[in-house]
Amino acid sequence: MNKLSLTVERLQQVLAYDQQTGVFRWRIARGNGIKPGDIAGRIKTGGYRQISVDGCRYGASRLAWLYVNGSWPTHEIDHKNGLTSDDRIENLRDVTHSGNVQNIRHANCNNKLGFLGVSMEGNKFRAQITINGGKLFLGNFSKPEEAHAAYLAAKRELHSTCTI
Repeated sequence: MNKLSLTVERLQQVLAYDQQTGVFRWRIARGNGIKPGDIAGRIKTGGYRQISVDGCRYGASRLAWLYVNGSWPTHEIDHKNGLTSDDRIENLRDVTHSGNVQNIRHANCNNKLGFLGVSMEGNKFRAQITINGGKLFLGNFSKPEEAHAAYLAAKRELHSTCTI
């Protein structure tokens, strides 16, 4: 089955969605002892909830979008507050990949410095930000905290979708 062939009618037939809490509950009994009223899905890597419907796995945030709007999101679903487990419809938005990564709040686990937007350049700390697919140099600093502050200031100014 094609993932996009799931209709809002079928989704609403098998699941109930609470827009205030972002929680999906089963309307029907399923295998493995799942009863109507049980919370649907499970938390996967990165804190995202995944739900299987008719043999296909879906992100709960994408299902929430379909449930409320009647159509699949055009792009990626971004969690505005950065909490991937918060699938309340008011916390979700349909954005391009570029818009979605602008809302990253923490340095990648591979970042040895632990500061978003900061890297080592000799004995200085370089601040840079990605804008329109290119890197914008913000300066070299004596302390990583100073470089990170420059990055955050630029992020607030340049990334209109950023909620930091």
